[in-house]
Amino acid sequence: MSRIGVKPIPVPAGVQITIKPNEVEVKGPKGVLKTPVPPKIEVSLEENTIYVKRQSEDKQTKSFHGLTRALLNNSVIGVTQGFKKQLKIIGTGYKAALKGRELELNLGYSHPILFKIPEGIDISVDAKQNIITVEGYDKQKVGEVAAVIRRYREPDSYKGKGVRYVDEQIILKQGKTGK
Repeated sequence: MSRIGVKPIPVPAGVQITIKPNEVEVKGPKGVLKTPVPPKIEVSLEENTIYVKRQSEDKQTKSFHGLTRALLNNSVIGVTQGFKKQLKIIGTGYKAALKGRELELNLGYSHPILFKIPEGIDISVDAKQNIITVEGYDKQKVGEVAAVIRRYREPDSYKGKGVRYVDEQIILKQGKTGK
């Protein structure tokens, strides 16, 4: 029995749920998300609560049971509260700035990197130009955008310079020892 899949999802006020044969559409104050529903998984709405049930006991259906429930829960949270990831830039001369719908990153290369901000994502940079906040209502898109920005200059294992998540811990290597 899936421990995640059997949990009911409470639907807050102001959120509309539309259940279709192969997808569930979630509308809220922040936007609209469509979540695909795999075959042999049944989604029902009863008194502002979403229930996810499976129709068979084979291995693949069991794994999709918990996944579908988690994706629906993320959709409900996303259209009501939204998701946020923060990145920290560490390094001398490394900085970020917003120019319209583009993020300009100076990360020690000979040229600045221009990152085009996708639809549904808001990016803000603090006054010191070293903390980037990625916000949006789609959890997968927020995580992907943050990962792409981090990939431009991953943290160095010797000095720790680069782009990292705010809560990420980097273990620095010792390096060479002189005599």
